[in-house]
Amino acid sequence: MIEYRFPADFLWGAATAAYQIEGSPLADGAGPSIWHRFSHTPGRVANDDTGDVACDHYHRYLEDVALMHDLGLDAYRFSISWSRILPDGTGRVNQAGLDYYRRLTDALLENGIKPMATLYHWDLPAALDDRGGWVNRDVADWFAEYAEVVFRALDDRVQFWVTLNEPWVVTDGGYLHGVLAPGHRDLFETPIASHNLLRAHGRAVSAYRGMGGKHAIGIVVNLEPKYPASQNAEDLEAVRRADAYMNRQYLDPIFLGRYPEELAGMWGEAWPQFPAGDLGAIRQPLDFVGINYYKRGVTRADASVPVERASRLQPPHAIYTEMKWEVFPQGLTDILLWFRDRYGSTPLFVTENGAAFYDPPAAIDGEISDPLRIHYLRTHLIAVAEAMKRGVDVRGYFIWSLLDNLEWSHGYSKRFGIVHVDFATQRRTPKSSARFYREVIRDGGV
Repeated sequence: MIEYRFPADFLWGAATAAYQIEGSPLADGAGPSIWHRFSHTPGRVANDDTGDVACDHYHRYLEDVALMHDLGLDAYRFSISWSRILPDGTGRVNQAGLDYYRRLTDALLENGIKPMATLYHWDLPAALDDRGGWVNRDVADWFAEYAEVVFRALDDRVQFWVTLNEPWVVTDGGYLHGVLAPGHRDLFETPIASHNLLRAHGRAVSAYRGMGGKHAIGIVVNLEPKYPASQNAEDLEAVRRADAYMNRQYLDPIFLGRYPEELAGMWGEAWPQFPAGDLGAIRQPLDFVGINYYKRGVTRADASVPVERASRLQPPHAIYTEMKWEVFPQGLTDILLWFRDRYGSTPLFVTENGAAFYDPPAAIDGEISDPLRIHYLRTHLIAVAEAMKRGVDVRGYFIWSLLDNLEWSHGYSKRFGIVHVDFATQRRTPKSSARFYREVIRDGGV
């Protein structure tokens, strides 16, 4: 047996997102978000589930912070609902919204848990979507205004700031394929929305530096190492396109000041000519980058797929999660090494990693056993340790997710939590994986 030990100052955390857990999306003066609107549109979300109640974290945050304390978490990554703070997206500030996040962060600090706050986890105020949302160039100014309000209110409490979570998913799901809010399907809108997300990120980082922010700021991206389905020239080229689209589209502008050269050809006439100064504004120094990893992409050429002209294969003889994602821990080592080799030694956090598996609907003999999730977590933690042994500067690991929650367009049908939530009663029951994670934290490794 090999033991993998992590540094004493390694941060052990868990992650959630506002719309997925908070509930009460319109409480205390909050405005609707695009996810509130999307989930209330029949047929958009499985079983027509909504985030109206979710995990009721808005009222039960103290109970949930107590769970985090019992697990021994060092840090908690959560997101802030933009429309709780600015119900119209800009202008009037809703102090009740800010006060909620003040109470949450105070509770975390009282329990020795470092807050990591994400400014944008997919829930754009609906009022701004009505003005064009991420396709409107003014959105970078709107985001900077919102960010400054939150920075001024919470920077004395929040040690880590994340500007955006997974901008690729925002645009691929929300603007190209229409399966996520705001539900658009427009080839021409998508690269504009992607560019404006990066501009908004740059504006927020610049605003934080300009106001003398005290702590660390970065961005979170979801990455997939791409492997060719064969050594045919067509599949090798498909891998380059898929890698440019998903992995390099957001990181190259931030770290290299340019877009991947493949993108213009991939988008064709839908690729815009961006103003010359935009890339300089996007390329802001960062204190860290968060990497979300769930699966790899075994890629083959497929002309029927827009933009990438590539599709993903399902390798046989593999374990798959309830999301039909292959369990492939080696991919986490590979993508951490890839980031270091391409972009340098910026400190990294694994800001999301976890799996949805079938869980019993209720405890059996007081226990909810989830051995597949334990195996998933163990092997992926080993993958992180292997990357660190090879010189990658990983500072912490955040499980996705603390709680079973609304899994976006899948509704409540997929459970990622290490804590089971009975959505009828709101009872929380830690799963076997929670006990495993507590032991990992206690022992400093696996």
